[in-house]
Amino acid sequence: MPTAREALLDAALTALAVRPWPAVRMVEIAAAAGVSRQTLYNEFGSKEGLARALVVREADAWLHGVETVLRSGTGPGPGVGAEAAAGAGVGIGAVTGAGATGERTAPGVPRPGGGPAGAPDRPAAGSAGAAADTGADRLVAAAEWIVAEARSKPLVRALLTGCWGEPLPEPHPAGPPRAPRVPRPGRGPSGPPVRSVDAGPPAPGRLADAVRDRSLAVLSPGLPGADARSELALHCELAVRLALSYVVAPGSRELGALVRTAMGAPGSGPGGISGPSRTAGDR
Repeated sequence: MPTAREALLDAALTALAVRPWPAVRMVEIAAAAGVSRQTLYNEFGSKEGLARALVVREADAWLHGVETVLRSGTGPGPGVGAEAAAGAGVGIGAVTGAGATGERTAPGVPRPGGGPAGAPDRPAAGSAGAAADTGADRLVAAAEWIVAEARSKPLVRALLTGCWGEPLPEPHPAGPPRAPRVPRPGRGPSGPPVRSVDAGPPAPGRLADAVRDRSLAVLSPGLPGADARSELALHCELAVRLALSYVVAPGSRELGALVRTAMGAPGSGPGGISGPSRTAGDR
């Protein structure tokens, strides 16, 4: 059974799918979640607070999805949300300093064994062909998944580009806690003050850095020496930056092929992801 907070966030996301954010009414969200309007205001303080919580939850789930692809070569399964992401150390709080804001159903799930729909089939981890699943494969899968999520989810696209537009909630940082206003009868909040300072979601550059760092953490164990780790860090950066470029301006060339070309040698082993490069070999 979802908590009131989770139900309210789900209701807000559903409302946003059918009407622009300025037209979304708090009373309708409360009714759809099966709670009182007072409960909604107690949880989020205002519509702006609800917007911040909704967008941060989307960022949490997106980061969790990226790490799931990197670890297993497949997307997150149903029911895995921001709470699980925070438990795995991938919540947005690690980027912004703010805590996770609730649980949600996971973002879109790629086909078993690979990237988003339309990407070539790849063996799932643990299958007979899993030996071919190198670090390069996982970075390609993550890059393709990032692009697929941005194409299918307007909030994710806005997070990655910084372009919000009128239909979407563009959350601004909250001020410090303050006492609630005393409303007229039946109007507005009368519950406790806003819980804490909320920095809101991170900028696109900080999200990209978070994906790079998590990619390095997932793929670096067992690498032989600092040179290989340094080269891997560069490849992680290349993969996420190329993915973001396709979010903004899709290219005619297949993204996976471009990522492999940038990493130096398609389909080779995880020693520096693409195998020893000429630069690394010269050292």
